[in-house]
Amino acid sequence: MHIVYVSDGKAGHRSQALGLFKAMQRQSTETVTFQEVSIDDLSLFTLIKAILQSKTNVFTQVPDYIIGVGSHTQSRVLLLGIAYPESKTVILMKPNFPFGWFDHVVIPEHDGIAELGNVILTQGALNPIIDEQRHQPNRVLIALGGSSKRHQWNTSKVLHSIQKITEQNLDADIILTTSRRTPSEFLVQLKQQAFAEQLQIFPVEETPQGWIFEEMQKAEAVWVTEDSVSMIYEALTAGCKVGVIPVDRLKADRIVKSVDGLLDKKIVSTQFNVNELHVAPAFEEANKVAQKLLAQYLSVK
Repeated sequence: MHIVYVSDGKAGHRSQALGLFKAMQRQSTETVTFQEVSIDDLSLFTLIKAILQSKTNVFTQVPDYIIGVGSHTQSRVLLLGIAYPESKTVILMKPNFPFGWFDHVVIPEHDGIAELGNVILTQGALNPIIDEQRHQPNRVLIALGGSSKRHQWNTSKVLHSIQKITEQNLDADIILTTSRRTPSEFLVQLKQQAFAEQLQIFPVEETPQGWIFEEMQKAEAVWVTEDSVSMIYEALTAGCKVGVIPVDRLKADRIVKSVDGLLDKKIVSTQFNVNELHVAPAFEEANKVAQKLLAQYLSVK
């Protein structure tokens, strides 16, 4: 089985495609291969020309699945689906085109779309994480985001939350990391606090690729600032207890409300003690999507 991923170069989108690929690789009895192709190498003119001339030589290997994530990938996926009619097209987002133009549409529940026809709903965006069952008791990870179009960073509020976590988990090993969006001066202010002595601080600039996913595998609990929605779902997928650190909200859209939904369902919590966080049900969204795609794939072989 061969999967082609049409890439817009965004790491978050690639993470979703990799999550689906790895889940299909785990579940398939066949060898599953993955090819990433940039949209810069797939001009619309070239694709339309290939279709008009009935040439299916865009790829050396005919794909079984053509996957896209991101608005700019959708037209390429559509045209590739026409060029390779035997391939199944998969969009991992709410598409800008009619849903029926794709074979499969994978959409987070918070978008408010009904699971009908070719629509597959997921809890949050897909990711390549699985729960490796390596969590260490009393090991805590704090993952900080920053300002976004939905949230405004509030230093005093975040410092207060970190202080409460340290005070209520005195016997824990607490690892803290930042993100590219964390204000540059925040760590200077954090290190001036007395409670910072209890923290092991790893700025994002000093962590290698994959570091935070490894830390999630080892942590019993992860606290995430609420602006980092994808990281909340990643921590849940890793099998961690998850706490949410409040950040000022600029608007209440479907993404923000998805965090409220997790709180209402008691999947995540705003408590500061590890023992008061909820044990969430297993999050295996990529596996669920892969299972549905493979079931249909096998039914038509």
